[in-house]
Order: sequence, then structure tokens, then C-alpha cells
Amino acid sequence: MYAKIIVAVDVAQLEKGERIFRKAATLLDDGGSLVLLNVVEDLPGYYVADVSVDLMVRARQESEQLLLNLREKVGLPANVEIRQGSPAREILAAAEQRKADLVIVASHLPDISNYFIGATADRVVRHAKCSVLIDR
Repeated sequence: MYAKIIVAVDVAQLEKGERIFRKAATLLDDGGSLVLLNVVEDLPGYYVADVSVDLMVRARQESEQLLLNLREKVGLPANVEIRQGSPAREILAAAEQRKADLVIVASHLPDISNYFIGATADRVVRHAKCSVLIDR
């Protein structure tokens, strides 16, 4: 069905990440490719002055290790990519750069400002140039 799938995983909710990773495998064409993607959010400017650069480096390394562990646990081949910045913006950029034809995102429980789907999922759906699957 799809040749290149981006699986956007929030490492704080790995059980959802595992579920969407497995789902992606069922939607992948023979010979297709999967990318496990995590975005480490930038810290607010007022906080950055009090935090060492090592904290962000460690966050990226820990995220990468968690995705590598997930890939090993599930037993599916996938590239692992860690980005830093706004999650929605970086998911969209990865999809465009890799010419993905599907992005899968797990939706968090929404609040009043984004009642139907989570804020990141909402932004990805609105701006993606490819298909998007939101998993509840």
C-alpha cells in the first residue's frame, strides 16, 4: 500500500509507539521502508540559560536508544531518526525530505483547544503533503 512510512513516536509513550510501528508494517509495500522518528522538543528560551548543552545531547541519545530498543523488540527493519525542534514541524519536514507517502502519529488525549485530535497530530494532518494516519 505504501512505500515509505514515517512512524512518529513519542518516547514518553512507547506503548503507543509500538502499536503504530506494528500497524505501519501491515501497511508497507514489499520492499518499502519504515522510519522511526522522534522529535526532541526545544526548551523555552528562559530555561535554556540554566541548562547545559549536555542535557539536550543526552535527551537525543536516550531517544535514539529507546527507538533502537523498540525496533529490536518488534523485530522489524526501520531507520531511526532523531530531530530537534517543534514536533509537528519536524515530522512534516522529515516526511517531505524522505518523500514519505504516509505518516503515522499516535494522538494524545485532547484538551479543549484541540478537541478531536492532539495538537501535534492536528498540525501534521493540516499541513502534510502525504497521507496521515492518526491512531487513537
